[in-house]
Amino acid sequence: MSNLFYFSDPVTVDCGHSSCKTCVTTYCDNWEEGNHGPLCCPICREKIEKVNFRPNWDLASLVEHVKQLGLKQEKEEKENLCERHKEKLSQFCEEDGEFICVECDKSPVHKTHTVVLIKEAVQKYKGQICVHLNNMSKKKEELLEIKLNEERQSQKHQEETETVRKKIMSEFEELEKILQEQRQPLVAQLEELNKDIVKRENENVTKLLEEISFLSNLIKELKEKCRQPVSEFLQDIRSTLNRCKQVKDRPPVEISPELEEKLSTLHQLGIVPEEILKKFTAALKRKQEPETQHATVSGKKKLCSERQKALQYIESKLNMQKYRRRKLKLRDVLEITKESVKNLTPQTTGDLPWHFLRKLIALNGTARNTSLEHRAPGDQTLIMDKEELGIHEDFFFLSDTDTSDSLNPLDVLCAVLLCSDSFLQQEILSKMSMCQFALPLLLPALDTPKCTLMLWAMRDIVRKWRPHSLAESRGFREESLVFTAMPTISFVRMGSCSFSKSKLLNEVLSLSQQHHDFFIHRDMESGNVPREIADGLVEISWYFPGGRENSDLFPEPLAVTNLRGDIETHWLQFSFLTEISSAVFIVTESISEREYALLSSLQGSATKYYFIFNNQAVTSKETLGFLNKLAPGLKLNNSHVLQKRCATNQAAYVKALQSAIAAVMKSSPKRVSIEAMAETGRQLGIQVDEDNKKCQSAHKYAKETTVHIKDVAKYKKEKLRLQGEPWKNLAEVEKELCRMRKQGNIPLEKYKSQLKKKLLELRVQQNTHDLTDGLIAFITGLGLLPPEEKHYFLKWMKFDLDHIARENIFKLRDQYKEKCKNSKDDPKMFAEHDKLISASSLGVEHFMRELGQFYEAEHTMVKEGKMAESQRLFVHLPGIAVDLMLEGFPMELIDGDASNIPLQWVTDVLTELHAKLGGRSRMLVLTVLGVQSTGKSTLLNTMFGLQFAVSSGRCTRGAFMTLIKVADNFQQELGCDFILVIDTEGFKAPELAKLEDSYQHDNELATLVIGLSDITIINMAMENATEMKDILQIVVHAFLRMEEIGQKANCQFVHQNVSDVSAHEQNMRDRKHLLEQMDEMTKAAANMEKKGREMTFSDIMDYDLEKHNWYIPALWHGVPPMAPVNMGYSEKVYELKKYLFEFLKGCSQNRSPKDIPQFLEWVKSMWNAVKHENFIFSFRNSLVAEAYNQLSVNYAEWEWGFRKMMHLWVSEKETFIQNQPPDKLDTNVLTKLKNEAQNKLRQEAEKILDNLKQYFESRAENLHLIEKYKEDFRRSANGLRNELVSYSFGKLEEAIEIRKGRHKTDAVLSQYKRKIEEKVDRLLNHCRKSKCKLNNDEQEKEFETMWRETLLELSLIPLQKRIIYKEMELHLRRDLENKGSAAWRMLEGARSLPTYKTQNFKMKNEYLKFKISVSAVKEYFTQERWHKTEALATSLIDECNSYTEKKVHCKADYDETYCRELLRMINEQLQQANVQNLHLTACFEVDLKLHILGDAARAFQKMHEEFITENDPLQRLGKLEPQYLSTFKALYLEKDECQDRAGNFCDQCLRPALVDYVNKRLGTEIVDDILSSERSVEYSTQNFFQFFVLEQLLEENDFNNYVQYTRNYVYFIKTWIQRHVLTRYREKASLGDLEKRIFSPVINKLSDVLKNSKDLKTKTVSAFLDNFCEKLQQDLVIPKDSLEVILFKNTASADQFSAFIEQFIPDLEKQVLSTFENLEIESKLSKLAVKPQDEIFKRVFGCGKQCPFCKVPCEAGALAHEEHFVAVHRPRGLGESQENITRRLAYDICSSSVASNNTFSCTETKGEFHPYKDYQKYFPDWRIQPDPSITASDYWKFVFKEFNHQFAKEFDALPANLPEDWGKITKEQALESLKEAFTLK
Repeated sequence: MSNLFYFSDPVTVDCGHSSCKTCVTTYCDNWEEGNHGPLCCPICREKIEKVNFRPNWDLASLVEHVKQLGLKQEKEEKENLCERHKEKLSQFCEEDGEFICVECDKSPVHKTHTVVLIKEAVQKYKGQICVHLNNMSKKKEELLEIKLNEERQSQKHQEETETVRKKIMSEFEELEKILQEQRQPLVAQLEELNKDIVKRENENVTKLLEEISFLSNLIKELKEKCRQPVSEFLQDIRSTLNRCKQVKDRPPVEISPELEEKLSTLHQLGIVPEEILKKFTAALKRKQEPETQHATVSGKKKLCSERQKALQYIESKLNMQKYRRRKLKLRDVLEITKESVKNLTPQTTGDLPWHFLRKLIALNGTARNTSLEHRAPGDQTLIMDKEELGIHEDFFFLSDTDTSDSLNPLDVLCAVLLCSDSFLQQEILSKMSMCQFALPLLLPALDTPKCTLMLWAMRDIVRKWRPHSLAESRGFREESLVFTAMPTISFVRMGSCSFSKSKLLNEVLSLSQQHHDFFIHRDMESGNVPREIADGLVEISWYFPGGRENSDLFPEPLAVTNLRGDIETHWLQFSFLTEISSAVFIVTESISEREYALLSSLQGSATKYYFIFNNQAVTSKETLGFLNKLAPGLKLNNSHVLQKRCATNQAAYVKALQSAIAAVMKSSPKRVSIEAMAETGRQLGIQVDEDNKKCQSAHKYAKETTVHIKDVAKYKKEKLRLQGEPWKNLAEVEKELCRMRKQGNIPLEKYKSQLKKKLLELRVQQNTHDLTDGLIAFITGLGLLPPEEKHYFLKWMKFDLDHIARENIFKLRDQYKEKCKNSKDDPKMFAEHDKLISASSLGVEHFMRELGQFYEAEHTMVKEGKMAESQRLFVHLPGIAVDLMLEGFPMELIDGDASNIPLQWVTDVLTELHAKLGGRSRMLVLTVLGVQSTGKSTLLNTMFGLQFAVSSGRCTRGAFMTLIKVADNFQQELGCDFILVIDTEGFKAPELAKLEDSYQHDNELATLVIGLSDITIINMAMENATEMKDILQIVVHAFLRMEEIGQKANCQFVHQNVSDVSAHEQNMRDRKHLLEQMDEMTKAAANMEKKGREMTFSDIMDYDLEKHNWYIPALWHGVPPMAPVNMGYSEKVYELKKYLFEFLKGCSQNRSPKDIPQFLEWVKSMWNAVKHENFIFSFRNSLVAEAYNQLSVNYAEWEWGFRKMMHLWVSEKETFIQNQPPDKLDTNVLTKLKNEAQNKLRQEAEKILDNLKQYFESRAENLHLIEKYKEDFRRSANGLRNELVSYSFGKLEEAIEIRKGRHKTDAVLSQYKRKIEEKVDRLLNHCRKSKCKLNNDEQEKEFETMWRETLLELSLIPLQKRIIYKEMELHLRRDLENKGSAAWRMLEGARSLPTYKTQNFKMKNEYLKFKISVSAVKEYFTQERWHKTEALATSLIDECNSYTEKKVHCKADYDETYCRELLRMINEQLQQANVQNLHLTACFEVDLKLHILGDAARAFQKMHEEFITENDPLQRLGKLEPQYLSTFKALYLEKDECQDRAGNFCDQCLRPALVDYVNKRLGTEIVDDILSSERSVEYSTQNFFQFFVLEQLLEENDFNNYVQYTRNYVYFIKTWIQRHVLTRYREKASLGDLEKRIFSPVINKLSDVLKNSKDLKTKTVSAFLDNFCEKLQQDLVIPKDSLEVILFKNTASADQFSAFIEQFIPDLEKQVLSTFENLEIESKLSKLAVKPQDEIFKRVFGCGKQCPFCKVPCEAGALAHEEHFVAVHRPRGLGESQENITRRLAYDICSSSVASNNTFSCTETKGEFHPYKDYQKYFPDWRIQPDPSITASDYWKFVFKEFNHQFAKEFDALPANLPEDWGKITKEQALESLKEAFTLK
């Protein structure tokens, strides 16, 4: 019936379903043809009639609209191209409000703009539109409701007016003769009032209609906007949103104060009691005008005006005017300011409100003290001493107290409450209740026409007591004060009174030995100051019994109220008290006609009345007479009159009063709760504080959430389903994923895959649940309500949930008691009941926890690709949680029920908070730990005014955090923007003790929160700390773990319930004992945590025995429930707070506080460590890694600076040595040079150490976290110095040896040259004497003949050529002499040494010994040894070849020490313990030495032959022949050869010297160039280098590269660097720029030497060149052979010679640079003294050690580190490991294995299996960390699954049977995991 296209002519059938007209008609025809019976709807099968089809015009219109949208969208997609780039318009620029393409996004125009995808923009702005739409719709509904209420109210008022008018008219008819004159004004007044009401209605309704019309139009416009296509929707979106934002909340239309007054007077005008009416005539006749309780309207106005003036006066004195409109909020009071940490006495009246609030928040009993401190300029004692003796006569007339500049405490209280918002009022009354201060029940009508009943303000007060009825069973009651019904006794004053009513009340309510001032009275400080605004205040206090019959004053709870002021003036309040009270005690001096008239109106009241007189009152006959008249109506007898005579004892009088009250309680059944009082107040026209619309609206939402909650445990199970078993199961799986306890026989990685799958299934299961009605109501309340209403909503939720939870817990406890009476009951039943009690707590945090689980489940679905981002429903929830945190609500950090952290939820909430704060989120963290119910939360609440739950019914586990703002002007001084306070659930909770994981839970909790804290408070509720042993053990373990990662937090020990003033001194011995205990615990913990050193408690934390112990008295002063808060408690807590802030100031100077992102990193890394039960975090924290990397980068720069300086210094000294005559190069020169090197090295090493010290003293972030690595870098600096000592000494010795070696040939050559020069001289003379002039050919022929003859005469003996391999074979035989016969036999049968090549070295079976017989183990063990032996051989070959290469490049002759050094290197390696465990045969050693020495022999032979060629006198002499020929020809022809000689000098001497100069320095310049290039980061540290290499490998995805990388890491890295260097400089075509940079200084110096030589006026060229060479001997090595030829018969002028050289310099420079330009890059690099590739290799290679399991190279930045570590480990199969039996490649990863129960065997364990967890027994220098996340190893998993078969083939194994989920890892995920592992996201 339905089709896949649009509806066509839709019609509606009888049942309401719709369909196409054609479709449904065809359906009906087919039905009738088939004769199926009565026609039915095809959808719901309801009977329908064909004739009843009705066109569905709405659906047709909707279909047409959808069609149009579709067409528009198609058209839009076709036209949706960028005009400029012709690319698809896929993005939206929020700043410009226009569509752009991808290319536009890259342009500079949009570079700094916020650019998002169009879909995201639409979703974002639609979300905002929806919010506005919802708010406006709601606003419209509110306005409509207001309008309706207005109309109803108006109607009601009109009806009331008419009723009263009729009543007054009726009564006045009876009194017409007497009241004729009064009647008309009253009627007129009523008519005027009626007009006002009608007028007000018309005005307000008109305004409301206008507002409703405006909102209707805007709503319509927004709905149309949402239907627009994307292109139109985003047009002018900003202006639309701005219009929405401009709609301000219209306050509800309220009745004006004047109208309120008139309306309130109506009832009083209409109530004319008969008794008053009878006496009214007589009163008029006497022409008296006594004031009655029925004040006239004009009198009311006058009184109201006077109160307003008084209020303004008080507010101005208190400096509170600004808080009249913008009410003072709780967060304003809690904000940490400079003043809040100073215990200042108020100096002015403006200080009084803050003094009151801060003292009250701190539970200080002096909060009500309003006296001011007067700072006199001099010492008061001195003034008194200087006064004259004698008594002045006016002394007795002076006032005893000056009250002119002080205020009554009640005035301050009323003013503060009036200027506070509802929530601060609630906090004030809550704290006052704890201090046992009387609370304001009725606030006087100051800024309102009526007094206010403080019901809302008292809702948060919960009290516990034990009535005498429960004394025997030792039960107790705990209930919210507002719900508790009890007798109420009221005390009022009539007329004046000579004694203090309030003081009397305090005595009545106080125990004989425990007096307390509940009510402020005249004898208290400032109590005698006249009240300005507090008259009319009704205070209330309570008495609660403690179940002690001997000491309790009353057996049941009792409420006592106290009216301030005269009842005549405050008749409304008095009327209220008569309605609610069981008895009213009237305190008065006397009763006159006036008082009698008032009291007569009380006749018939059910309330009992008592009169309290002083001694003189009852002697008055008038008083006695009136009392007798009142007796019948008020039912008075003698017991109702209390008189205090002069002789009456005060205690006896108080006792009599208490007895009277007890009698009332016993006889009166009247019990009233505060809620009932509120109802009575409403009937009397008293306004109730919680009756405001916002509060009631929020209450309605809260009720919708909580109304169905009856059984808490059942509700949590059925309605809060995600946090129940699914969440606990998730927590277990997450921990199991880290701990692998239940792995069994399942392969590790497969087990991990199963756990991941289970984790996902649990999240899917969570995500399938729908929101319950309660949660929907909760989210609606949080999401839709404005901020203030949201606050009300959460408070209502708290009150309702607490009330429900209390009822549940009391019921369960009663059941438990009943079951306990029957001892035969099953213990399991008790355990179940315990769990029920534990599960019966319910608070807002449980609802937030549930939302967090919905959020996490949804996030997982998006992450796993099971849901689109656009489908998310809960993405707004973190924002809601942030708003709550900013309002001061605690947020759950650790869910104690599941012992887990909802990490994604916490992360996103805090990230949102960081964004909302604009990145200003630096915070210091303070935590409290301790046993349950020791007052931890109370301590924090008292210290900071927080609202952590302290109710006995709450059993929530975990940790909560609250944010406290630091005032802007205090942030710099304190060094942070916020204080984050973490409150933890108590250790060793009785209700949790039976749970098997309770101790582990405590341990995890302590470790986590201590790791996050800057200060930890250890709370101990006992004087002797020995009972805290278990807790201290937990704390010590936690601090030990923190010390390991550089977190050395401060710890404060708080000993509660210690009241003795001498406690600190008396407990010195206990404190020392405590420290001794903690030292012992620290040692034990260090052993358990496998520390290798002795440790004390002070090693792991900042602890001072004297400063860090605090003794705090008990919280209560006396015995609860009537005990007030102990003043000493408050003051000691304040002292602690003050110290903490001083400490935090110092703390911020030494280290930067964490911001939220850093805090989150700590949470993540520490929680990961806790889950792994691995508390040495090292590099599992990005903050630590970042700080370590930054230090490594700096150290690498310092190291290269050191190396470069020594390379240049060595180069200079080599030049110097080469320029010295051999006879000067004695041992003294070498010693001098070595001493100079030592000094230079020491200075540079000290410079590095100074840099290191300064770096750690700098304010760089998180340096304290890497403090423990400082020593590694110190050792590395010293190690570098030792390395460079060896390098420089070796170079110096080598240079001298080379120079001395050349001296022999130089001496021979000198003799030869002298002979040649003699022959040339003779030939020259001979030719000159010849008569025939010789032409050029003849000259050359003559010279050639002379040259041959001379050489024959010289009898030249060439240098002896050595057979190097023979010498090396001899050394090898000596080395193997003691290796046994097998080695000798092999050596005898060996071939000639040069025939061996290391590239031909292959592993053989005979290299390994074996003793184990079990075949499978044997095969596995042999395989492992095979690979290790092969790796050993490769390593030795590389090391020895490197040594050989270095020696070959030094251009010296071969020395036999070279061979001995090679053999020493091999032997040293073979003798190491790990190599001994391989059990290698002699065959391996002999073969390896033959191959290594074979390579070396060929290289050394070639080196030796090149040395001979280079240094043979004959060869050197032959090179000089052209120069001698040129000199001979010039002398013969008598040419001016000065220019030629200068040219030859430049070409033969300077050019090679300059080339050599550049080659010595070019290597260091290349390194500098690379380290400052665009790829400098890549080579900055080993860690970065590893990342870039692995990233490049992934990008290329070439199997051969991976094989090379994993198999021969050293060769791969060297090749990688070499290729980069070649590529970089090959692409640049030459190193011209660098060469010019090196060349320029020496050319300038050369020019300077030439210029300076002119001033010396040397006469000969020889003298000139001596000076020239001397000046440049530190820079250039000028060849002596060529120089001597230049000087041969050189008679030129020195100046002329110098001038020619200067002239040739530019050409010389070009020639040298041209020489370099023509060389290939490979050739250039081979000639460099410092090989850049080698220097870079040293920088990034590290120590070269590889993981013993997976062969990953160590990545520690400091070379001399004590522990090896890497960022990410890889599957063992990539290191050629195979499974024992199957021969498949092993795919387990050691970073997972070390957290599992798996075992390993290797050569180190001698083939025995050993637990991975204890791997450090065999590999103590390795630290293998568990992966920081489940995706951390995805990089290598991806590589393995990509090349599984290729690796298997390469390693001669079967492919690994990889887990299924490895195949799903993408290349992108692999790269992300790599970034995560190297903390480079």
